[in-house]
Amino acid sequence: ETESKPKVLILGGTGFVGRNLVSYLADNKLCEKIYVADKKMAATAMMHPDHLAIYKNKDLVKFYQADLAKEPHVKKSFAEEVDYVVNLCGETRPAMGDNEYEERIVTVADKCSKAAISMGVKKWVELSSARVYKDSPKTPSDEKAPTDPWTKVAVNRLKAEEVIKEAKELPSVILRPALIYGPGDRMGLTPRIAVAPVYKKTKEQMKFLWDKTLKLNTVHVDDVCKAIWLACTKIEPGLVYNLADKSGSDQGLINTMIGDIFEVKTGFLGWMKSKAASMMMDSMVNHINEMHVPTFTEICHEQKIYNTPISPYLDKEILKNKGLSVDGSLIEKEQSFEYQHPKLTKELVEAQVKFMQDQKIFPIV
Repeated sequence: ETESKPKVLILGGTGFVGRNLVSYLADNKLCEKIYVADKKMAATAMMHPDHLAIYKNKDLVKFYQADLAKEPHVKKSFAEEVDYVVNLCGETRPAMGDNEYEERIVTVADKCSKAAISMGVKKWVELSSARVYKDSPKTPSDEKAPTDPWTKVAVNRLKAEEVIKEAKELPSVILRPALIYGPGDRMGLTPRIAVAPVYKKTKEQMKFLWDKTLKLNTVHVDDVCKAIWLACTKIEPGLVYNLADKSGSDQGLINTMIGDIFEVKTGFLGWMKSKAASMMMDSMVNHINEMHVPTFTEICHEQKIYNTPISPYLDKEILKNKGLSVDGSLIEKEQSFEYQHPKLTKELVEAQVKFMQDQKIFPIV
């Protein structure tokens, strides 16, 4: 029976989406073999025990420690024949150098796609970002919307998409998710969530820039994994799909949920004050992070949490007056895809918080 199941190679397979995808494939018994290539080993990637356990199943999962911007590492990672390659690689941390984003996103896509062509894989799935679209405050961006990426990550994601599209012999599908959240999230909703314990301690109102209408559309990581597998097995090559739930989430909805969970008052600076603050963005961001980061660290230390990947650090790129408004319905219409989590709910955000607390990387407040 296992003979008929496919083999998959996941590039960047110990990151947030990677660990959830490995779990999804293992739990649903979808693959004969899962190959994972990543710079970071599972044992040092600060995984929840539930995720880590699957990587220890050597019969199912084979891991390659690899820097996929380097040719010998690419060769090593593509040593075994696979049916599908899923590219989750890329630098997602904020405030890195331009060259680092280019090397870890564009160069990796270029080198690895060539290796995939040589191997003759059935499908390449590229996980991009919905931040490649031009900011569209009034109408959610569909797949035909103009692109104008507004973060360094998104600029390079779009370049990587072009690399993949230009590789004519490579059967590929591109997915553009909204803000991904769920168990193991570090860079999606988590920085906002991590700010809340600071305001619980100081008893001050948690205020964000701009106003409640700024769009921050979301998609749960479970739905991203489900869509990736659909792209591997069913979606025709050459297609691009957005992934976004039906919440139409904005700052108001997200901050209210976080405020309710942590019992802190939330609010916004409003447009005028935010506009004035944005004229001095660098100094303002430094001031915000100097308020949040040491207090969060102090709260963690009080609970004997000395080593955590979680941070309330907010980068200036994500504090711009730029919304993320995405229409994720085309994949439903054309591919009969069903979102398992069609709405962002307080319960799902609470589950994400509890997942971090169980792992002892986030304080109980």
